[in-house]
Amino acid sequence: MPHSPGQDQPEVQLPAGRLRGAIEGGLAVFRAVPYAAPPVGDLRWRPAQPHPGWSGTRDATADGPSAPQMYAEGGDPVLGGHGSPPFDDDCLTLNVWTPATDGARRPVLVWIHGGGFVSGSGSLPGYSGETFARDGDLVVVSINYRIGPLGYLNPDDGDESANPWLGDQIAALCWVNAHIAAFGGDPDRVTVAGQSGGALSTAALAGHPLAQGLIRRVILQSPPLGLDLPDPAAYRERTAAYLELTGAKDAAELRALPWQELIAAAAGLFARTATWGYWPTPFLPVVDGTSLRTHPALALLDGAAADIDVMIGWTREEANFGFALDAGYADATREQVTDRIADTFGAEAAPDAYAAYARARPGSRPVDVLMDLITDELFRVPAVRLAEARAAAGHPVWAYQFDLATPAYEGRLGAAHCLELPFVFDNFGQWAHAPFLAGLDPAARDGLAYVMHRAWISFVRTGDPNHPDLPHWRPYDAQSRTTMRFDAVVTALDDLAGASRLLHGSARTSAQPSAPLI
Repeated sequence: MPHSPGQDQPEVQLPAGRLRGAIEGGLAVFRAVPYAAPPVGDLRWRPAQPHPGWSGTRDATADGPSAPQMYAEGGDPVLGGHGSPPFDDDCLTLNVWTPATDGARRPVLVWIHGGGFVSGSGSLPGYSGETFARDGDLVVVSINYRIGPLGYLNPDDGDESANPWLGDQIAALCWVNAHIAAFGGDPDRVTVAGQSGGALSTAALAGHPLAQGLIRRVILQSPPLGLDLPDPAAYRERTAAYLELTGAKDAAELRALPWQELIAAAAGLFARTATWGYWPTPFLPVVDGTSLRTHPALALLDGAAADIDVMIGWTREEANFGFALDAGYADATREQVTDRIADTFGAEAAPDAYAAYARARPGSRPVDVLMDLITDELFRVPAVRLAEARAAAGHPVWAYQFDLATPAYEGRLGAAHCLELPFVFDNFGQWAHAPFLAGLDPAARDGLAYVMHRAWISFVRTGDPNHPDLPHWRPYDAQSRTTMRFDAVVTALDDLAGASRLLHGSARTSAQPSAPLI
């Protein structure tokens, strides 16, 4: 039912029951809305099940618990934290922001948070849908889903329970398709957007048979498409190591443990799986051929997914997020980094690859070369390959690079992973806790946020990010390779990532790459 300007408790009737939300900033907001049954007890590591519903009117004015995850008081030195209590197994909920619960059938934006597959929440203030809903006349949905050991392990060693995280997200998309009209949204105009692990999720969803017809557009912000994702056989060793860390003998004993013990054991898996010079990822999606049929890097190339509108981008110095402030890497030697480069380019070509990176960044230290290599391997080059492949198939994408460097920590972070998020949402007040924004010039910051935020809105509404305050942005094609550079001065450039593209083109024949070749 539509709410009037004076009504401070809007209500909607769903098949599962009635919801009562609140008016916040002129928007109707519904929080902690269940989209699946609580994955507790025997439902741990099982596919998401339908919610049984409720009687009476359910209060939807407060955030629910986030997915269980590691937490340190005070947060981290870059983001200042990416998830805070309360946490609980009963976390399969979503939040909705809408200008009105009417029949306007507005475009819908579904946000999937990232966090290295181990942290984050759809309820984080920085991911509030308020700005998009208000500025773009959109309905915005943010979701919680299982992460860490509860989302990415498969202790039953069977296809049915593989990749619970993905099943959760599909269930949320099905909920949006079935119910978003009650919130003033159009189920036929759904854009799914995500950052980092959330962008990898978005790509996986776009190509998933169970999500066919549920997604019209996707926005992939810094997707780590270069990750080497395991098959079930390779992941069994990691599951066995995790069982040992928990002291459990099998899945039944794991299900009996409180989630706090499961999360505590996750820290031990970080230590056991860390490899020098690689982004730590103890929990990963598993390409099992059933729940996840192919690597997400390939998901947007074939079938119905080929016709989905795609925007994809990366930050100039993605890897600085994880390595620039790590004292253990500051004294890395040229020999160490060259050995790491050999994993990608082969031992014979590694010295030349090192030299190419060093020339591109005059005065660089070995750790700077390492960070540029990791940025290329995980983010920039796989994104460019996706753009190249879709352009060759007649399905171009809109590509961008975020270049505005933060002065925080004497500039060591550069344009790091995650830095574009407050610009995209244009809600810096919600990121006041984040150290990586310290020192940014307010005029440059706010001007860039205005341009980016409205480009995202335009893409959600029309499939084209152009708007009057943005230089003309052409889709990426094989001739121009147009890439929008978001910096203090916003510029559309041809083949912005050309040096990385060409350098890693040679790596594809000199060494076995870690991710699928597109």
